[in-house]
Amino acid sequence: MPRLRRRTSSVLIASQMLGGLGVPISIALAPALATEVSGTEALSGFASTAAVVGTALVSLPLAALMTRRGRRPGLVLAYGIGAAGAALVVLAAAVKSFPLLMLGMAAFGAASSANLQARFAAADLAAPDHRARAISVVVWASTLGAVLGPNLSAPASRSFAGTSIPETAGPFVWAGAVFVLTGTLLGVLLRPDPLLTARALASPAEQGQGGHSLRAGFAAVKASPRARLALATVAVSHTTMVSIMVMTPVDLGHHGAGLQLIGLVISGHIAGMFAFSPVMGWLADRLGRLSVIGLAAGLLSLAALLAGTAGPDHGQSALGLFLLGLGWSAGMVSGSALLTDSVPSGARAAVQGLSDLTMNTCAGLGGACAGLVMSQAGYGWLNAIGAALLLPLAALALFTSRRHPAVSS
Repeated sequence: MPRLRRRTSSVLIASQMLGGLGVPISIALAPALATEVSGTEALSGFASTAAVVGTALVSLPLAALMTRRGRRPGLVLAYGIGAAGAALVVLAAAVKSFPLLMLGMAAFGAASSANLQARFAAADLAAPDHRARAISVVVWASTLGAVLGPNLSAPASRSFAGTSIPETAGPFVWAGAVFVLTGTLLGVLLRPDPLLTARALASPAEQGQGGHSLRAGFAAVKASPRARLALATVAVSHTTMVSIMVMTPVDLGHHGAGLQLIGLVISGHIAGMFAFSPVMGWLADRLGRLSVIGLAAGLLSLAALLAGTAGPDHGQSALGLFLLGLGWSAGMVSGSALLTDSVPSGARAAVQGLSDLTMNTCAGLGGACAGLVMSQAGYGWLNAIGAALLLPLAALALFTSRRHPAVSS
């Protein structure tokens, strides 16, 4: 079992480094591509929105497939859909079809769903007291793609200069190739399947709990207060982070920050999200999931306070965004581990798909509303609303810790 755990973790880490590179390398130029294809900047944001919608929509079908067949077929299919979406985006750019571009971006979002689901695959074979660390290491592996991806967009564009492929679509060619390579890697090396192996090794009592279906997943969440807390933690942490982060470049620009400074602030934010996730995993295993959920609420609240009151103080803004990423990491790792702990093994894939659907749907709505709040009330009020979302989460965590203490997993 230790050898199998190391092998599975290594394959998932490699897949995250590759797959995590494919999304950022192209998504950075998606708004520019949408403007070029549609002919107006008013539609530039729809490309990224379509990718987020695609990520959310594929979550449950992907979970249903994994529930029946295991992690490997689901992850391979998701990367395959992402590669097909990248091809559609390139075709849409060539023929200047905006509807086709939206369809391609939605399919492209399936690769993001695969990246998210990989963290749960890492927990399938992990010992209960090491689940958070197993999840955090896979999240950490995304750092490479998150940092390198945007910096590779320009070279990927120039690589198709002088060809029939528009330069703004060039990164999607590379992303599609990366997704094919990632899917092949998982299809060949992710054996035996971690989810199916975990089910086979589960105790007879646990095997008899629930069923292997989406309905069983919904029932498992309904029956477990700790699972509901985990679901809320992931959704609220992600929504708060996205809502504040997407408007920060606008606020920095209003206070005189140039593109280079904005890039540095966002890079620090990304470092907070991914680079310290192993620390959060270690804390969640040592101190308990609920303690780190409380830490996440505290970090996100402090981040909102610092960012929302920074004004022209760019150093304070940078610190606020770094803490925003750190709080997201704490919430994502501890919430994902608690969710896995709190439901029977047969229902885990369905519950995890429900978690990603909820998380991405809430974040999509939050990101869409953030612009409205920013234009009507300002960046400070946006941060205040983000902090307000954390109060019910903190109260729910406190209530759950007292009324529903942990049981052995």
